[in-house]
Amino acid sequence: MASLGKIARRTFLFGSAAIAGGVALGVWYLKAPAPNPLKPAEGETSLSPFVLIDGSGVTLIAPRAEMGQGVHTTWAALIAEELDLAWEQVRVIHGPPATAYYNAALMAENAPGPAYGKSAFQHAVGKAMGTLGKPLKMQVTGGSTAMKDGFERMRAAGAAAREMLKTAAAQRLGVDVARLRTENGAVIAPDGTVLPYADLAAEAAGIAPREVVLRDPSDWKLLGRALPRLDMVAKTTGTAQYAIDMRPEGLRFAALRMSPRRGAMLSFDATQAQAMPGVEKIVDLGDGVAVIASNTWLAMQAVNAIDADWGPAPYPETSEAIMAEIAAAFDNTPDSTLRDEGDADTLPAGATEVTAEYRVPFLAHATMEPLNATAKISAEGLEIWSGNQLPTFVRRACAEEAGLDETRVTVHTTLMGGGFGRRGELDFSVLATRVAMALPGTPVMTTWSREEDMTQDFYRPAAIGRMRGAVRDGTAVLLDAAVAGPSTARPALKRWMGFAPPGPDQVHVEGLWNQPYAIPNIRARGYIAADLQVPVGFWRSVGNSYNGFIHESFMDEMAHAAGADPLAFRLALARKAWGPAAACLEAVREMSGWPDKPQGTGRGVALCFSFGTPAACVVEVADEDGAIRLTRAWIAADVGVALDPGILDQQLVGGLVYGLSAAMMGEITFADGRAEQQNFPDYDALRMGQMPVVETRILQTQRWISGIGEPGTPPAAPALANALFDLTGERHRTLPLNRSVSFV
Repeated sequence: MASLGKIARRTFLFGSAAIAGGVALGVWYLKAPAPNPLKPAEGETSLSPFVLIDGSGVTLIAPRAEMGQGVHTTWAALIAEELDLAWEQVRVIHGPPATAYYNAALMAENAPGPAYGKSAFQHAVGKAMGTLGKPLKMQVTGGSTAMKDGFERMRAAGAAAREMLKTAAAQRLGVDVARLRTENGAVIAPDGTVLPYADLAAEAAGIAPREVVLRDPSDWKLLGRALPRLDMVAKTTGTAQYAIDMRPEGLRFAALRMSPRRGAMLSFDATQAQAMPGVEKIVDLGDGVAVIASNTWLAMQAVNAIDADWGPAPYPETSEAIMAEIAAAFDNTPDSTLRDEGDADTLPAGATEVTAEYRVPFLAHATMEPLNATAKISAEGLEIWSGNQLPTFVRRACAEEAGLDETRVTVHTTLMGGGFGRRGELDFSVLATRVAMALPGTPVMTTWSREEDMTQDFYRPAAIGRMRGAVRDGTAVLLDAAVAGPSTARPALKRWMGFAPPGPDQVHVEGLWNQPYAIPNIRARGYIAADLQVPVGFWRSVGNSYNGFIHESFMDEMAHAAGADPLAFRLALARKAWGPAAACLEAVREMSGWPDKPQGTGRGVALCFSFGTPAACVVEVADEDGAIRLTRAWIAADVGVALDPGILDQQLVGGLVYGLSAAMMGEITFADGRAEQQNFPDYDALRMGQMPVVETRILQTQRWISGIGEPGTPPAAPALANALFDLTGERHRTLPLNRSVSFV
């Protein structure tokens, strides 16, 4: 297994369309198997891009990055379930950059129409669109798509490998393959003969895979229950290897400073830094400067000693001016009107009109492991160690930076200490390559200080929501929703692929136009502040993160105007639209005992549909001598198929904490063109003592499997804001809440 670290340099072919996950589109390239990037060393055999066998057993290749969300554990379980491996036998590593590992579910998210309540035809259209991820080489971890992408494909990989091994055993033993069974990593003959997979692998590799029937969920042994996470022991003992732990021989360390105004560097003076003992090289990065030294601390001290003259920011210098530019976008033609049903212009007879405006700030990703990557330029090419969410794009971008063909670039994707979308960017890997080019033949780890990490982020966009609605007879009869802010998808996709697809930015309005409420007159529009050059990117739950707050805060305001219970108001509308969404509301109603509550507390509810998953949340708050304490929270989500209830619970709670932290205290503000928040004292998160008691419930009523990594985040902010209104009678329409609320 020592040679597994070199898998990224190996290549041979495999031939199963079932494993490749091809979808018949009438285009051979799209439905043909992608090349297998694994080239086994002596004693190793690869049965597909996802299964490698050697004398020690079976290693499963995960094409999605592990950044704490448990994806390696569940992807391994999907394969192991069909391959009949005992859980203690399972080993998993991240796959190399390769077309075979494209994310089919990511492109499927762009299928037309609201994603809830899809028909079989709409689902098939989405799967067909998903195959376009193959020519785009979209090996991407994001969008809560990992399980949607792997649910059938990984089980097919395991089943195909199982049948190849059984066929090899049948040929060796001279028995009918139907008489053989598999168990605990071995083929077992009718007479009790046991043939371990390792003994059959070489023969199995020469057998063409065939179509297989996947096992019924009633026969699952691993899936459907909480499994011990494969990374648990390493992470709790400190032996897990993140990018920041890499130590190739001869390693040097670098730190950098880029323009805090995200513009040009006019000049710099490195005289003081150059004189520091242990400093080896000063590197001009164009819009920044780096120092290569004998250790990271010295490199950071040296780079901070460099006197630089920074050019002006390409965006307005203050938060106030930036928000004014966002507000001005409402005067433009809408970028999108993805939903327009009934008559949203005319107030229905006898209805009461409700209007409100909401504002949310820019947010940083604030991952616990600071950005870093290690690169080495040599005669053989470029080798880079990077905790990233898109290895194929990283390989291409770093190859371009180094002036190399992609075939001469090896990318090692490591574990990540958090991603949340930030490690879906290319800059930290490209800059590490640029720094290493200044010291050929020597590996250089470039580590960002926390201040640099916060200052150079691609932020969650700030946004303004303007809502108009109407209620009559205790229900909503009109909803006209509009949101303005910078585009997220266009600049991000341009950084990924070099171009942005035409058409409206659906990410900008997700969570606003596609919510499962049956309102007869409804419209949702998105307005883009196109000239605003503040760098923005994908942040956990993306557009849903701000539109969830806007939409569900306004639903609460409409319920109040209608004189209706906020949960009952939503439930009546959801029942008419989509059963699974209503079921989530019913679940949190039951769990929390709504509408009953302890004296002196307030409760708020929110329902948000995102990434194929409806999630309902109730938050309870209490007044403690004028300060607000979060006491309890309940959250329910319907994922269609619960592959690992333990991980689902962890993701719902983690998403809730991420959303509550942002709602209570998260913001990036600008002065003199610079981000004012530099480190965790300026950009705090929910502390252990502030954490409410949380109860979760996982439902499985919807037809298709859906994502879980992000749906816990969108309902957090509106549920909390609505709870504050219930307790105090004050409506909060601007985030973060600590601008006007004191929290314990």
